[in-house]
Amino acid sequence: MRIDIVTLFPEMIAGFFEAGVLKSAREQGLIEIVLHNLRDFSEGPHKQVDDRPYGGGPGMILKPEPFFRAVEAIQREAALEPWVVLLSARGPLFNQAKAEELAHRDWLILLSGRYQGIDERVNTLADEELSIGDYVLSGGELAAASIAEAVGRLVPGALGNADSPVQDSFGGEYEGLLGPPQYTRPEEYQGLRVPQVLLSGNHAAIARYRREQAIEKTRQNRPELLDP
Repeated sequence: MRIDIVTLFPEMIAGFFEAGVLKSAREQGLIEIVLHNLRDFSEGPHKQVDDRPYGGGPGMILKPEPFFRAVEAIQREAALEPWVVLLSARGPLFNQAKAEELAHRDWLILLSGRYQGIDERVNTLADEELSIGDYVLSGGELAAASIAEAVGRLVPGALGNADSPVQDSFGGEYEGLLGPPQYTRPEEYQGLRVPQVLLSGNHAAIARYRREQAIEKTRQNRPELLDP
């Protein structure tokens, strides 16, 4: 899989891909992540990428030309047609199901905004818009890194244990639920003990316990998932 990220500040997230699962996946040749500075696709002596909004209002709007040039340049390298995602607070919420869907694509381009927003014409470049939450960030860099992480870890071979996603919240056997509590050694710490059922070796009982705990954790923290 290849993921291209177009952003005005690639240095903000470059280090994110130099550790952990994504670093390992890159070293194995499973994932290629390419960062592009939006300003490299702007013309003129000042490499201007933003301007005042038509109709008035506060802030600056990112111009369409650099995004169009960036996507066109990336697509010239692609044997296949990349899937283009515009990161936007106005987009549908990104979730685990969407991560699994995107993980089946060979090539993603993530377009990251800044300032007051992006010229609406950039939407014509995108196959879809996505938001990572009902809040506003100063830019889409963290959203791009989050989506790259969520998608990249699902690429076959990226995780050391292929069964790991089965235990994830929202995924595997806990689709639509938060994951259950997890424990490791020691069996007792400061009077807090590991639930006996997890030490029993009874796999059916452990599966029932984890399912019950996942439902209860979801009921406590995200009840809307149980009654959408």
